[in-house]
Amino acid sequence: MGVKVKATLGTEKYYTEVIAGENKIITDEPLAQGGGNKGFNPYEILATSLASCTAATLRMYIDRKAWDIPNINVEVDLENYPQTKTAQFSRVIDFGTAEISEDIKDRLFKIADACPIHKILTNNIEILTKIS
Repeated sequence: MGVKVKATLGTEKYYTEVIAGENKIITDEPLAQGGGNKGFNPYEILATSLASCTAATLRMYIDRKAWDIPNINVEVDLENYPQTKTAQFSRVIDFGTAEISEDIKDRLFKIADACPIHKILTNNIEILTKIS
């Protein structure tokens, strides 16, 4: 699946409008970085991609199995270590007050790792850049 987004940044420091199809989000940098803190920063957007994809993937599977699990909560913490050129995502998934057997939890754990963003982040990534 191909995705195309366009980010536009004018003269207001770091306030960026990002358009994908008919949808728009705002990104910005925190006040401490010289931005206006008017939107998610790029690291938050990256963590959001993993969290929302995980939740959606789990919901699809849970619905297909017709399990009574009304809530899916996914929390992602992203730590970036520029000195070692590594990053670590910590993902915590909970299902609220739903009673879930260990067998089903094990299956859901595997499904979470099957989310497309998880697969992208754990595979080789190549970034091709050109300036026009």
